[in-house]
Amino acid sequence: MKEEIISNVRELRKKQTPTENILWEKLRNRRFLSIKFLRQHPVKFEMEGKKRFFIADFFCFEKKLIIEVDGSIHLRQKEYDQFRDLITNDLGFQVIRVTNKTIEEDIEYFLANVLTPIFK
Repeated sequence: MKEEIISNVRELRKKQTPTENILWEKLRNRRFLSIKFLRQHPVKFEMEGKKRFFIADFFCFEKKLIIEVDGSIHLRQKEYDQFRDLITNDLGFQVIRVTNKTIEEDIEYFLANVLTPIFK
């Protein structure tokens, strides 16, 4: 399983979407409120006796926060996203979903009015 996770993470980092890249440039290297974020980070869990995982777009262990950047594909996979959010919440993480449009059109609003209050 470890090799599968590493392979998936590397592939997703190489194929990061332009919108994910915009947000990553704001979050990387503790640029946002000196908080450490990781990108394309695996979240492991157990279900029905089997070890499983999914990969979060952005992960902050310090605040137990996951940020998912949702493009048009997420309109077709709402049930899957809800399932992932349930698992993530059960693991003690808060999930924030943000649309590509929000990041592309007003990332500063997102950072100031959605993320900043969580960290204060």
